Amino acid sequence: MTQISILGCGWLGLPLAKALLANGFSVKGSTTSNEKISVLENSGIKPFLIALSEDKTKGKLDDFLENSKILIIDVPPKLRGPEKENFVSKIKNLIPFIEKSSVENVLFISSTAVYGDTSSALSVTEETKTCPETESGRQLLEAEQLLQSNPNFKTTILRFGGLIGEDRHPIKFLAGKTNLDNPNAPINLIHQEDCIGIILEILRQAQNDKLLWNEIFNAVTPFHPSRKEYYTQKAVDLNLSLPYFNPEITTFGKTISSSKIETVLGYTFTKPNL
Repeated sequence: MTQISILGCGWLGLPLAKALLANGFSVKGSTTSNEKISVLENSGIKPFLIALSEDKTKGKLDDFLENSKILIIDVPPKLRGPEKENFVSKIKNLIPFIEKSSVENVLFISSTAVYGDTSSALSVTEETKTCPETESGRQLLEAEQLLQSNPNFKTTILRFGGLIGEDRHPIKFLAGKTNLDNPNAPINLIHQEDCIGIILEILRQAQNDKLLWNEIFNAVTPFHPSRKEYYTQKAVDLNLSLPYFNPEITTFGKTISSSKIETVLGYTFTKPNL
């Protein structure tokens, strides 16, 4: 039974861990919350209390990584609010633990924010030059480069678009608001179920030697209506107040292509219309 360590059993990491267990993997999972230890344990996940910071690590990282061949890093940058930290420094502190562990392959959950915005309608592929415009995008890109350039393990990067799920959707924050920008910009979203499905497919093919590590994948549902069209209809569907967009505050925005996911992995999105 292949053992996987998931650093960050949060909104995506916890259901991912459960899916891995259902598919025959043994899973170690980390959390920063004492209260969540029992949640992981009751789900069949071996729990670890681990916290990364700019200058140190807390928790039994050596034990967390022991006997795992694969490490999934799903720790989003904390760059907002009073407790924001340097994400790159966190990854730098983590890397020595990976180097001396049994981990051979790393799957790093990143974001399409590494591409930045564009001034014209453009299909963005994995070959498109990265040009992050936000601090989050810049630090994620630097973390990607640190991991993929390390010769002690092989890293695949998974760049997700905006994450949505049954309990998480942007329309809940946009409903009833006015003067919203970028009405004509395309959406680039992906459902939690497809996030998990793609990760499972990467691991399945890697186990069967059908897929090499050190890859980069964009992961965005191939459904790109305009922000105005999509969020207005979603508000109607959910019986929420309509959002109102200002047509004078607009850019073309970028369209993220997931064609590599579909052609190389042969993955079919289960939530194609979001």
